[in-house]
Amino acid sequence: MFPMTGRVDHWMDALRTQLWPLPVLAVALAVGLGTAVPALDAAVDGKLPESVTVVLFSGGPEAARSVLQAISGSLITVTSLTFSLTVVTLQLASSQFSPRLLRTFTSDRFVHGTLALFLAAFAFALTVLRSVRGEGSGSSPFVPEISVTVAFVLAIGSVIGLVLFLAHLTREIRVETMMRRVNVETQETIDRVFPADRSLPAPDPVPAEGKILINSTSSGFLTSVDKGALKRAAEDAGAVIRIDREPGSSLVAGVPFATAWPVQPGATLTSSARERLTEAVNAAVATGFERTNVQDVGFGFRQLVDVAARALSPGINDPTTAVHVIGHLSVLLCRLAERNPGPEHLSDDDGRVRVVVSLPELEDLLDMAMNQPRQYGAADPAVAGRLLGLLRELTWCDRKDKYRMAIREHLGRMRNAIGAADYSPGERRSLLEQADSINLLQTENLHPGKKESP
Repeated sequence: MFPMTGRVDHWMDALRTQLWPLPVLAVALAVGLGTAVPALDAAVDGKLPESVTVVLFSGGPEAARSVLQAISGSLITVTSLTFSLTVVTLQLASSQFSPRLLRTFTSDRFVHGTLALFLAAFAFALTVLRSVRGEGSGSSPFVPEISVTVAFVLAIGSVIGLVLFLAHLTREIRVETMMRRVNVETQETIDRVFPADRSLPAPDPVPAEGKILINSTSSGFLTSVDKGALKRAAEDAGAVIRIDREPGSSLVAGVPFATAWPVQPGATLTSSARERLTEAVNAAVATGFERTNVQDVGFGFRQLVDVAARALSPGINDPTTAVHVIGHLSVLLCRLAERNPGPEHLSDDDGRVRVVVSLPELEDLLDMAMNQPRQYGAADPAVAGRLLGLLRELTWCDRKDKYRMAIREHLGRMRNAIGAADYSPGERRSLLEQADSINLLQTENLHPGKKESP
């Protein structure tokens, strides 16, 4: 079994980030209840004990109509206000922080639930209004007391929901809240893609003679890979399949994104086998118009780096936000250092590798976390110091010295940036001393579990 793979998870993630599914479901249920509850009212009319009727609506048909009309009219206005506030929040997040943070807001279940409550109360009150009969209706007067009471309760709940929504919205538009949510989502993606018990990736198999390139049949971002489907396709065709693009990469129709070759040395893939492989491999990958967190570990890094780059732009000039972002990036990199990131190999029952799925290395994500913040923020000593702090923290978490060279490379780039920046002598000396302490940490056995350096 391969969790979180395939088109089903792709569509589930797409639904999760849409505003409409839960409100539409709530409206459908409200219309159903708005039809069923008045029928219950008619069945128990005059049969309820006084202890129950005392808490139910006790007005006549005109009063019931007035209450239901007031509820339905006010709730559609409140719903419009809620949508307007949500759109303003999305615009703020897009312009002030990063357009890639919009998924964070559109997947907010609290927003979904609030809109569902408002629309359900509106639909229920409007539906119940149809069942109220007055004196001149040609039938005996009928007031659905239970239904009007339920509509009243939904209206009061909607008022409370509006207050909670405003409080939630003011908290969600804070950059600290957004960074925390991206951090949590990315850690969940890391746990899915690189579980704690993942073994060290073996060297990739070398393509044999007769390899073929598999072209993409669609354009967009590679959002997820169905590993089980790829393994079945490789076994059926007697081939080894390598997906050459990582989740989050951009695919273009007609451009190769995967490679396949015969599993048996000296064998060849027939034209029919090539056609089946092309069809099966394209069916096993999902593409979309935007990146997602389903299998794309780098997407969270991209979101955080975008926030840091925007904060360091001359129009905003907010280095404190950039420093906070670098702290979140350090948390994610240290979590990855405890795993074994890299390509994933799927083997058959005989132990032969049949599928190679490209996944990011820690070095690639470290480049993403360091390059733009260093380029845009090295002139600020606070940002430069926090970048050095990230390298020091990653060095501490790299207990087996697997990433020593990558850390040293970025440390050298930081030294060059510090040397070129317009710092005071004291600031430059302090930053260089911090860089020296990272070298010392790498060369000495300063924490338990770290092996001796050669």
